Amino acid sequence: QVQLVESGGGLVQPGGSLRLSCVASGNIFSIFTMGWYRQAPGKQRELAAEMFSTGSPNYARSVLGRFTISTDNAKNAVYLQMNDLKPEDTAVYYCNVYEKNGMEHWGKGTLVTVSS
Repeated sequence: QVQLVESGGGLVQPGGSLRLSCVASGNIFSIFTMGWYRQAPGKQRELAAEMFSTGSPNYARSVLGRFTISTDNAKNAVYLQMNDLKPEDTAVYYCNVYEKNGMEHWGKGTLVTVSS
């Protein structure tokens, strides 16, 4: 069984920064992507950023230039540095791991609220 534990959410003012962390543990075969999705109130879950096992990142257009994703393969960890946060970034952020065998895992989510 694979567990994803997220941390780092909270309340921040517009223009502020937060760093999300996620550590995966358990029986992981081989990771294809690690990433972050987000779901704002009343909206569908969407990709924020992901990192392929090749080391190539992929960002949603709405976060490009403000968010930076990074991974620590030795720790099976993924991080999301979020700068210049905007009220529209308010959402529950979910850690995601997609394995090469087709298995997909989700964290429970961490709430990010951007408000003055």
